Amino acid sequence: MPTEQTDDLSGSLEDYLETVFLLLQKQKIARVKDIAKARDVKAGSVSQALKRLSELGLVDYVQREYVCLTDHGEKQARRVFAKHQLLKRFFEDILQMSAAAAEREACAIEHNLSAEGMERLVRFFEFLATCPDTPTDFIESFKSCPLVNADFPSRNHLLPCAACRPMPSEHRSVVELKPGDTGDVVRIVAPDTMRQRLLGLGLLPNTSVQVQRVDSSTGAVWIKVAGNEVCLQTGEADSVRVAVREPD
Repeated sequence: MPTEQTDDLSGSLEDYLETVFLLLQKQKIARVKDIAKARDVKAGSVSQALKRLSELGLVDYVQREYVCLTDHGEKQARRVFAKHQLLKRFFEDILQMSAAAAEREACAIEHNLSAEGMERLVRFFEFLATCPDTPTDFIESFKSCPLVNADFPSRNHLLPCAACRPMPSEHRSVVELKPGDTGDVVRIVAPDTMRQRLLGLGLLPNTSVQVQRVDSSTGAVWIKVAGNEVCLQTGEADSVRVAVREPD
């Protein structure tokens, strides 16, 4: 009987456990060579992982022969697989990522998704499926918005939604603000590289920013975001759209 806890099973071992589970959905037993092929690794690496899983009581492993899941191992494998499927569905169905990209993201995140995080995601899908007040038009608007689907040429026929239309009067770019002005980030309109840099600086939706100072010669703008002062070049500041707050 295993004496160790498996709650902190490493991501790598979870991957092997999930692979064994998936192979056993198609065949009666899983062999080392099958697992090595599925994971694109050497047989030696598989053997080491299987030994560890066997020590944890998650698999029955006959060296150089075959492997099958214990009852406890199947329970753990199903838990990992369920998280993977849930995340993949969220990225693909809701966020409109390609199947391949959704698969990669799910693989990267599934090992760190807590029980609470999984429960919240499940409730989100339950809400969409069962709540009579579910704003289905909101989800569909998100999926069909040209702003969201700008990288899908086949969807260029989509009509502009509210997010794509001219900004409301209270929404302005940071470059238009004066020192002391404060606003909440609405969205960033910038090419991918610039957009990723700005997101990395913490300029996320609904984040508060305040203009600290402006260089009149270069147009650079210093803002405070999340307690830190950062400098934006003119083009960057112009791409950050905020809902301006009225002074107290």
